[in-house]
Amino acid sequence: MTSFLALLESWGYMGMFISAFIAGSVFPFSSEAVLTALLLAGLDPMHLFVAATVGNVAGSMLNYGVGTLGKMEWIEKYLHVEREKVDRTSRWMERYGAWIGVLCFLPILGSVIAVTLGFTRANPWLSLLTITIGKVLRYGLLIFVVAQF
Repeated sequence: MTSFLALLESWGYMGMFISAFIAGSVFPFSSEAVLTALLLAGLDPMHLFVAATVGNVAGSMLNYGVGTLGKMEWIEKYLHVEREKVDRTSRWMERYGAWIGVLCFLPILGSVIAVTLGFTRANPWLSLLTITIGKVLRYGLLIFVVAQF
């Protein structure tokens, strides 16, 4: 894992985008570690912010797309998202609608939310907007905190 992180760091902004995409999808990965390392290496915070946000939103929208396929057995098999979690998130969506996409920044749960947004056919544009809001807050806050050191 350390050599993989070093490879992403050597790729700079593209490495940031790739790591954020991976982390935004259902694969467990810490884009925060790459972002922190690249910030401490002196890369431009605004460019990192854009690469991280766009990559992470793209990963979540991949999850949304897989959810739209509507095959629960595929979601469970390939994304390792359990039916119970999709059902629970669907109940939240009944109450809050696609605005729950803001919570896609949360580790693990964020992937479930994105898949559920697609599975329930939530408005794709509103889903994209709310997911982006959550990711902007996530990476903006992280960059602000790391910049303090």
